[in-house]
Amino acid sequence: MRKLIPILMALLGIGAGVGAGIALRPDPAEVVEMHPCGETDQSQGAQDTSAKDHDADAPEEETTHEYVKLNNQFVVPVVTNDLVNSLVVMSLSVEVAEGQSEVIYAREPKLRDAFLQVLFDHANVGGFEGEFTNANNMDILRASLRETAQGLIGDVVRSILITDIARQDV
Repeated sequence: MRKLIPILMALLGIGAGVGAGIALRPDPAEVVEMHPCGETDQSQGAQDTSAKDHDADAPEEETTHEYVKLNNQFVVPVVTNDLVNSLVVMSLSVEVAEGQSEVIYAREPKLRDAFLQVLFDHANVGGFEGEFTNANNMDILRASLRETAQGLIGDVVRSILITDIARQDV
């Protein structure tokens, strides 16, 4: 019982912190497009055409994807010898094809459940012990999460981004 109280307090503190962060999140800034040289007139038309021709040689940026940040963080206990040794807290985003973010939001409870199972399995094989943020461990985790998401939702999911990760030893 004595060991259970600190774990419950830690989970309560994490939950309160996440709730406060969500409640106090600032509104996104409004994006306003402005031409850096002001309004153009007919005399500048020839200059604009040559600038567009020059820009046509540059590779175009692909904007056929968007990122969906999952609403809540994931809390994963790391168990060693039948005791919770530490807690891993992480935030995930899903890269999807443009216009498909509603598919993720509609299936988020199912997706979160599947992600938690992948994270628990990763913790059980020692993925969150030692240097848990090294490139190999993170690549394995991302690949497992991506395969799980694609199995549930399909090829709409392109990749999984781990936006925040922290381990708190108990």
